[in-house]
Amino acid sequence: MSSPAGSEDVQVVGLVKDFGDVRAVDHVSFALEPGTFFALLGPSGCGKTTLLRMIAGFEQPTEGDIRIGGQSVTDVPAYRRHVNTVFQQYALFPHMDVAANVGYGPRQRKRTAGDREQAVEAALQLVRLEAYGHRRTWELSGGQQQRVALARALINEPTVLLLDEPLGALDLKLRREMQVELKRLQREVGITFIFVTHDQNEALSMADRIAVMRGGRVLQDGTPAQVYEAPADRWVATFVGQMNFFEATLVERDTDRPDGWIVRTDRGLHVRASGVPKLATIGESVTLAIRPERVRVQKPGVSGDGACAGTVVSLAYLGDQVELIADCPALGEVLARVPNDGRMPADSVRPGEEVVIDWQLEAARLVVDGPTH
Repeated sequence: MSSPAGSEDVQVVGLVKDFGDVRAVDHVSFALEPGTFFALLGPSGCGKTTLLRMIAGFEQPTEGDIRIGGQSVTDVPAYRRHVNTVFQQYALFPHMDVAANVGYGPRQRKRTAGDREQAVEAALQLVRLEAYGHRRTWELSGGQQQRVALARALINEPTVLLLDEPLGALDLKLRREMQVELKRLQREVGITFIFVTHDQNEALSMADRIAVMRGGRVLQDGTPAQVYEAPADRWVATFVGQMNFFEATLVERDTDRPDGWIVRTDRGLHVRASGVPKLATIGESVTLAIRPERVRVQKPGVSGDGACAGTVVSLAYLGDQVELIADCPALGEVLARVPNDGRMPADSVRPGEEVVIDWQLEAARLVVDGPTH
């Protein structure tokens, strides 16, 4: 069941959930347009699963409102909401074959046998298991069981599909394969997915929007590129990917960019960077942040804005990339992740050798400290 044209599939307004003296979800709000793949990303205990369970109807909010398809469902029981949930443990019925598992929902809704059969066939085709209808669920691999759980949820045509770390039980290779499959499936069916995960790469590769949670609050809500390239604070920058941090002081505004500044690091290097609000003042302490993959490692003799000489401390060959740490007297230790594209072979530099560290101008961001809990 889809929402009327122009309306949101999901609206969460000021949602709060208290368990005694513990606030698990703290005034969370967001709205999702139809067909959005929305990831709730955060560490264990941040409130993301509790938030999902309130949307599903398994937990009652302490405060706030939940709207599905424009209608408030805050007081509507779970079985009457136009949502379905897929959990990490798929909860398939072992005494039923695959087709019976997938057809359980339509059977409960008293759909005719012919209608059920057609719906089951279509659902199994959607998840590419059309030849497995008569198999027992315990005969299937973990990835196949997950597809059965997805088919069982999708056959009911929910407005929103809720997924609580559904890939967590899979090994790494299968997990990556299923990330691609799940995104393909979401695009094909065109319904809104709300996906809970603690895996940053999973969220970045699959979601249209990501809400990064900590301590029951949403610290940042944006596209994967916005969250990764322009983190809201130091904690988000640390949690989503790796980051080099250097303490610095604002020296003067960079007039070439609205939020640009020239900063001086604690070791004296002057760097052009962006990201500090307009109300910042000269002399204010800030943190300079640079992603390792945006760092360039070159032979001595290169000069440029922000370039500094250093000595290679360690080198790790990772197959598709080389990870290097260089100690730069004017900046500190810098982690660089260089693609293994033939321009810098792993054996071209060794610990103890001199290099020059540099980066593109837009790679230097200024971030602020986030909440302490």
